[in-house]
Amino acid sequence: MKEKVLAVLDKIRPALQADGGNVKLVEVDEENGIVKVELQGACAGCPMSTMTLKHGIERLLKQEIPEVKEVQAV
Repeated sequence: MKEKVLAVLDKIRPALQADGGNVKLVEVDEENGIVKVELQGACAGCPMSTMTLKHGIERLLKQEIPEVKEVQAV
């Protein structure tokens, strides 16, 4: 599952980098379906980071990988 998550994050990454940010995979809990990521650069302090995380990253991961139940920022 980790490889699938990384592939989806690679699709998202260019949009984040265009705004001066990035996303790093921290952990994949396959048993519980939880993906932990770290928002970096401009994304780390952005007031819209929660929206980016839940409505962008989490939505796409759930759409492409049904095993993903939740995405958390660390």
